[in-house]
Amino acid sequence: MNPEFAYLSEIDTGKGNLIKGLQLVQEREGYVSDDAIRAVAEHFSMADVEVEGVLTFYAQFKRTQPGKYKISACDGTACHIKGASLIQEWLNTALGIKDGETTPDGLFSISTVACLGCCSLAPVMAVNGRVFGKLDRKSLLKIINDYKKQG
Repeated sequence: MNPEFAYLSEIDTGKGNLIKGLQLVQEREGYVSDDAIRAVAEHFSMADVEVEGVLTFYAQFKRTQPGKYKISACDGTACHIKGASLIQEWLNTALGIKDGETTPDGLFSISTVACLGCCSLAPVMAVNGRVFGKLDRKSLLKIINDYKKQG
């Protein structure tokens, strides 16, 4: 087995533990890479294509590496009413990527979430879990530029 994925040995090799194994990989790596698929398939004595089938069935698994800064754009009811679509549009324009994508430099990724639980601050987004509320275009661009400066 690829030593990079030695932590899979924490999980019993029974096929009923496949999802648990994939969740562990994603927790540790941030996504499930092609190398991870091969390691998981080897650990559970399965074909790579069987593992890939499970990955594509469940929306919880990510196949692309997330950016250093993971942006969660809220589209819950309060945010939706207060302009979540504009937040998404501004993010897409500022970063040149869409929901579910990562910038070519690997700095940013965007995902739309159902609710961040900060409805009184709508519209909101979070960057690596840090919430920013009452966003407008100017404040959003400042936040993005601040993170770009940090690299």
